[in-house]
Amino acid sequence: MPIQLVTPPAEEPVSLAEAKRYLRVDFPDDDALITSLISAARMAAETLTGRQLVTARWKLVLNGFRECMIMLPKCPVQSVFSIQYLDMAGIIQTMPPADYVVDNASEPARIAPVFGKTWPITLPQIGAVSVTFDAGYGPAASVPEGLKSWIKLRVGSLYAHREEVALLTRGSIAPLPFLDGLLDPYKVVLI
Repeated sequence: MPIQLVTPPAEEPVSLAEAKRYLRVDFPDDDALITSLISAARMAAETLTGRQLVTARWKLVLNGFRECMIMLPKCPVQSVFSIQYLDMAGIIQTMPPADYVVDNASEPARIAPVFGKTWPITLPQIGAVSVTFDAGYGPAASVPEGLKSWIKLRVGSLYAHREEVALLTRGSIAPLPFLDGLLDPYKVVLI
């Protein structure tokens, strides 16, 4: 079930100014570094939670309508923009919104045909169906404070420990436990 980012979030959930206040940094020299750390922390939070923090548009690509329900892998879902599929002639069709129902109160959100309808027959090939949807809490101001606090903590830790390991008391070193987790959003999972 491949998912593609169509339109990235317009802003980060934690601004540079908020992060600098949290870090107690009052000079501009590290602005680029802190900005990149905010992005890394946001991506880690989204990967760990399965949530989209600030609104973004996603496309879920399926091989067909195999199941009675489609589960959308990013939460919270705001709206479904379109459901498109390849018909048996290989022509892209767009399903009318009146033919399906979206339950975005559930997490993950679910899509099913309305009562009395079934999913259309698709061309039997990979990537025959795509669901484009918007997910996220809205603008940065709408992201829950608990998620923002976690991001600030992660940024603080990344800012303070810029290496793979941390120097502990008595001269011993320890690997930073979250370091490899920064690669999670980039993992390729073969099914």
